[in-house]
Amino acid sequence: MTTRRRGRPRHDDVLTDTEWQIAHAVKHGLTNREIANRRAISPDGVKFHVANVLAKLQLRDRRALRQWFRAPKNSPLNKRQKDMVALGKTFALRSIGQIARTVTDIAESERWYREVLGLPHLFTFGKLAFFDCGGTRLLLTQEGPVSAVESILYFRVEDIQRAHELLKARAIEFISAPHMIHRHADGTEEWMAFIRDPEGRPLALMSQVKA
Repeated sequence: MTTRRRGRPRHDDVLTDTEWQIAHAVKHGLTNREIANRRAISPDGVKFHVANVLAKLQLRDRRALRQWFRAPKNSPLNKRQKDMVALGKTFALRSIGQIARTVTDIAESERWYREVLGLPHLFTFGKLAFFDCGGTRLLLTQEGPVSAVESILYFRVEDIQRAHELLKARAIEFISAPHMIHRHADGTEEWMAFIRDPEGRPLALMSQVKA
């Protein structure tokens, strides 16, 4: 007669699903309080999971965890066939996948970027909102202090005159109306205009007008 072992069945990965989620949150730089708020558990519960993760991985602290890498057993990363030699010869950074921008009120900023600017809204998670900008993702974040000075986002538009009319009708404040900044040798003109985001910082519209 066989006897069944008490307790939860042994997990077939180095960490449980919950521990992986906690570990990834720590690696992302979140505090115990921030993780607790996101997962709707107590900070003590987060501490318990972090301690278990560090013990299982034999790591000394959170800093070591942030440097540690391994994909979960069921991650698609493990299903990719990688030729490391070929990868070393061809690897190069070629495109920007995401740009982050701090905001004061994530709900209001999500509405403004979606309804006023007309950016396709991808999803919102807690105090993070994601938009598609022609293949580059824009991340708006209310986590942490708002920066008074950030990189200016330049949005490409086909018809800057029409964009100006539409945004003016939506009560957008223009820092400067559309203006030509350069004319190329073939007669193509570069036009720009600048508006303010809900925090009062500049955003730009840009357009090329061919002769």
